[in-house]
Order: sequence, then C-alpha cells, then structure tokens
Amino acid sequence: MTAFPLRYIRLSCSFLFLILIFTGTHRLFAQSKKTVKKIVLDAGHGGKDPGARGKMSNEKDLTLGVVLKLGRILKDSLPQLQVVYTRNTDVFIELKERGNIANRASADLFLSVHVNSTAGRREHVQVGSRTVGKGRRKRKVPVYKTIIHRETATNGTETYVLGLSRNAEKEKAIGEYGETVSDEPGLLDESDPTTAMIVAQYSQAFLSKSVNFASKIQSNYTRTGRNDLGVKQMSLQVLANSAMPGVLTEIGFINNETEEEFLNSESGQQQIAMALFRAIRSYKYDIEK
Repeated sequence: MTAFPLRYIRLSCSFLFLILIFTGTHRLFAQSKKTVKKIVLDAGHGGKDPGARGKMSNEKDLTLGVVLKLGRILKDSLPQLQVVYTRNTDVFIELKERGNIANRASADLFLSVHVNSTAGRREHVQVGSRTVGKGRRKRKVPVYKTIIHRETATNGTETYVLGLSRNAEKEKAIGEYGETVSDEPGLLDESDPTTAMIVAQYSQAFLSKSVNFASKIQSNYTRTGRNDLGVKQMSLQVLANSAMPGVLTEIGFINNETEEEFLNSESGQQQIAMALFRAIRSYKYDIEK
C-alpha cells in the first residue's frame, strides 16, 4: 500500500469534511434563503474567559448585557423571529461549540457580539543598575523596566465578516499587554490550505448576505452618533464554524474610559441593542421582500 504524507491525509480529511458540511449547508440555504425565521445571538467570551479588560469591567459581562437586551427587544418587536442564545449566563463556551449551536438550530442568521481593545506601546526605561561578576570581572549593568503606554483615544464600532484579510491592528494586539490571545475572538491559521477552502466555500454561500447585514449594523450605529470604523474581513473561527450568514460586531473600546462608561451604562447597552435590532429588522425585510 502506498504511504501518503500525513499533511496530505489531513488535507484530504479536511476537504471531505468540508464537502459534507457545505453540501448540507447549500441544501439548507437554498430552502430558507427567502426567510429569516431564526437568529443565534452569541455573547463573546464568558466564564473563565473574561475577554478584554477595562478599568471597571470585563468584556464577557458587557457582551452578555447587550445580547440579553437585544433578545428581549426581538421577542417583543419581532415575535415571529425565534431567538437562540449560545449563552445567556456567565458560562464558558468553546468557539467550535458556538458554531455547533447555530448549526443544530438550523439558524438563518448568526450575530456574535464583542468588545474591542487596542494594544499599548512598550517602552524600556532604565531604572537603575546592578552589580554582576566577581573580582576583576565585577561590573555594573543597567536594569530596565518595561512601561506600557495604553492607547486610549481610539473609539467607535466595527463589524467583521469572514475573510482572509486580517485587520493589522487587531493582529498586532495579540500578545500585547492587556490583550492576550484569549481576548481575540479566535483566528484561523491562514497558512493552512484548508483555511482558504473554508473561506472560499463560506464566501460562495454566505458572504454577500453577511456583508449586507454588517453594513446595516454599521449604518445603524452611525445613526446614534457612534464613530464608524467600517466593515472588515478577518479569518474568524466562530464565523467559519457557522453554516449561515453571520457577522462579529465590536461594540466599542473597553480601554477608552468614555466608551467603557458608555458600555457599562443601561442607556448605552440599550442604544447598542436597538441599533442591532434595527439592522436585523432591515436585513430580514430585505431577504423576505
């Protein structure tokens, strides 16, 4: 029997998996593309994963607050639209499971809510010296301290659809002080050939509708006076795992003190939830008209 390299076996298995997933996806999408009967609301992070941290709050609590408010608005104003939550309490849900929840529900739309944070600038400052060595080799060497200058001016909202073009600032933030890999929604490995296949299959089925939805979200944020940072593409795992149109929206910057206060306020969360509701209602109308 011919022995194939492990990387080809992995690629073949991944390709077969994609065929099985997206064959079913296209069938489902063809049947329900003219209706939006069910939406999955995904509050980012949760439980042991706090997400980005501010001076007074954690991302996981802000996303849950907005999602629960949005869910109540949808149930009151669009009772024909079924709402499914990936979480409605402070629990940890794996990224893959979030997509699985949406797929098992046969949802028509996926909305993941997150809070943004920007990385700080690192500066190494000499704070003293210390003696090393013995005898003739004894000498003083400088002692440095790393100071993080947190960038706090950035504000506004941005919404992501699945794609291969990563946002430079978000990518730079990974590993920086105050924002670890767990603060990120989760990125696919773009060096893996299967990532390109996943994105291509998803784009063929859902990209245009996802961009439509994302644009409506940003437009409704702008109507309330928020700074519009635009619709962008990123190789987000949570979107790649969900077989339906979907977006990930960043509702503000937790490291901006003014925005953090806004995100923690009842009026701020209600304003964001209403903007998302109007975008969902408009998207639903577009699809069903």
